Amino acid sequence: MRYSEDHKAKTHQRIIEEAALRFRRDGVGATGLQPLMKALGLTHGGFYAHFKSKDDLVETALRHAVQELSASTETLAKEAEEPLTRFIAGYLSSAHRANPGAGCPLPTMSAELGQRGEPSETTDALIRERLALLEENLAGEDAAEQSVLLLSAMVGALLLSRSVKDPELSDRLLKTTRRLLIEQAQGR
Repeated sequence: MRYSEDHKAKTHQRIIEEAALRFRRDGVGATGLQPLMKALGLTHGGFYAHFKSKDDLVETALRHAVQELSASTETLAKEAEEPLTRFIAGYLSSAHRANPGAGCPLPTMSAELGQRGEPSETTDALIRERLALLEENLAGEDAAEQSVLLLSAMVGALLLSRSVKDPELSDRLLKTTRRLLIEQAQGR
């Protein structure tokens, strides 16, 4: 059976999208290549026609996740009346907590990538981009420092909220951090 010319490119994109979802949702270590390919109706051996290694896929999927998030964040920054407040509220929401596969890769992937001893340049770019977005929306001479604190607190609170079993504690972590960060961002 002959495939269309763009079949390989479409298959490659499907692998990237599924991997980006699974890496954010389950983590890199917990995402095996065989189950990933099987979920797409593909063979494990076919993976190597698209990527040289799992590490290659991790970097590509992370770049894809960053591009997805950048597009939605840019839209928010342009359209929202209070973009920083909306960004913090959306990031520290129960919807973001419940849907890690479509959310920010930092809470799920940062620890794993750091532990592997090979941090990603794509992670650096994502963090720099987020810091710049936050800094642009902060007032004052210490906006650069405040952006580091905001991003670190948001990622940490989201990670912690996903890691606890008690739903009340999980909600408390999100709500308290969200409220305090919004107050801080608004200069209260």
